[in-house]
Amino acid sequence: MVGGFEVGAVPYNPDGWGPPDSTATLVASNNLPLNVPFAPFSRSDKLGRIADWTRTMNNPGRPKTASDSVFDFTNDDSFPANADEDMSFRLVDGKPPPRPKFGPKWRFNQQRTQLPQRRDEEVEARKREAEKERARRDRLYNLNRSNVNAPRREAAVFKSSVEIQPEWNMLDQIPFSTFSKLSFSVPEPEDLLLCGGLEFYDRAYDRITPKNERRLERFKNRNFFKVTTTDDPVIRRLANEDKATVFATDAILSTLMCATRSVYSWDIVVQRVGNKLFFDKRDGSQLDLLAVHETSQEPLPEAKDDINSAYSLSVEAAYINQNFSQQVLVRDGNKVAFDEPNPFANEGEEVASVAYRYRRWKLDDDMYLVARCEVQSVMEVNKQRSFLTLNALNEFDPKYSGVDWRQKLETQRGAVLATELKNNANKLAKWTAQALLASADMMKLGYVSRVHPRDHFNHVILAVVGYKPKDFAGQINLNTSNMWGIVKSIVDLCMKLNEGKYVLVKDPSKPQVRIYEVPADAFENDYVEEPLAEEDQVQPPAEDENGVTVNAATDDAEEKVDAVQA
Repeated sequence: MVGGFEVGAVPYNPDGWGPPDSTATLVASNNLPLNVPFAPFSRSDKLGRIADWTRTMNNPGRPKTASDSVFDFTNDDSFPANADEDMSFRLVDGKPPPRPKFGPKWRFNQQRTQLPQRRDEEVEARKREAEKERARRDRLYNLNRSNVNAPRREAAVFKSSVEIQPEWNMLDQIPFSTFSKLSFSVPEPEDLLLCGGLEFYDRAYDRITPKNERRLERFKNRNFFKVTTTDDPVIRRLANEDKATVFATDAILSTLMCATRSVYSWDIVVQRVGNKLFFDKRDGSQLDLLAVHETSQEPLPEAKDDINSAYSLSVEAAYINQNFSQQVLVRDGNKVAFDEPNPFANEGEEVASVAYRYRRWKLDDDMYLVARCEVQSVMEVNKQRSFLTLNALNEFDPKYSGVDWRQKLETQRGAVLATELKNNANKLAKWTAQALLASADMMKLGYVSRVHPRDHFNHVILAVVGYKPKDFAGQINLNTSNMWGIVKSIVDLCMKLNEGKYVLVKDPSKPQVRIYEVPADAFENDYVEEPLAEEDQVQPPAEDENGVTVNAATDDAEEKVDAVQA
């Protein structure tokens, strides 16, 4: 039998909301507990929460609300606390989880698959150069710290290309900073004469790669001529016919045009004869050689007999350049002949493939400039002839440049070219200027390397690349107006001088050029018979029947070169 549950009577309060004021009487009459607390409330109070478990010692700073007093038994004696139960009783932490400061972590830590990025070759080359420069500075820093008491090594001091005599009178010195602001425009030149003969370019060399390299041949029987301006019979004839006022060669003009990029010293002889001006080079001048590693920050060995010294590399580069210009031709006897034969060759003499274009530019209303320009080959496409200039860059030791051509030429050719533009800025600019002066349709650059870094006799062709001179000039930031501005300013300066002989000398330690007045017989006793001839250069070692180099021949060749230099 289920017992009944007596609810009790609920009093009616006609005057308001909640029980009437006589609470004690009603409670007593209905036998309800007298000690149950009760707090009056109104309709605006929120009664959705029976007990507040969030107000713990972990959150003592929560503001107290009206509902806190409804069921607050902590200070009531009717419910005594049990110590044991309090020790075992734990409230669930009601604090919200901590929020990260900068949003969900997955936004930053999520491993996303990266697509392969295209590497810019020039950017990669600049990064490598920066790392190389940083390593060099660290190496020098550690060296200085370890050798504090040791004598300091002086920086490399470049010598003047010509010995300044005490009787020479210095007239002026021009800083290169003034050259960079010059600008002058010249009209298109006219061809006065075309001499010599050209062989056709062999296009098979365009397909050469480091994997199918080609051995560089030696052309001992072909003669190369480096004749100065006043020794040129054609220029003498044009001067007698008053075809121009200023006479020069493309090698001399390119040296002036690219003077601001030069580091090594050079000199140009200026002769004022009547109202005419002749720009010459000395016999055996540095202009006949090719500078290597000129604009690089990595120093070369100072010992002249070292195969990697500046002088040895210049001789090696000239030797490579001459042989390369003849090897990449179709040697079938077919030549393109021009108005006159080679003016410097004797009858029956075998000469290199070269054509001389005597061209005239108008500098002023009454001033013209005639220059002898060279091209080394010709190419015929769709019965249209194109003139080519042929030059070779040479790699002597990858540790100096930081880029190994055999590894980078196929995949990162732009990085190799960028490194060469940094280390040989002056040489490449001069080649480009000569191609522009000759109006060549294409300039071919060969990449020639040593068979072994310590063997400077044997070389291989790794690649041949062609460029249009105007496009390449824009790529290396070579301004044609600035080039002619430099030439025009020097011509105007020299035309104000009296009749006589002068010399322009690039200062070996400062970016400036000096003008000296020299005696009329200066440089006439310094003649050296063809400094670029094969017999005057470092001779390659002899080879036996199997092509093995004989070391004894190398020693004999080096002794012969020392004797010639002495």
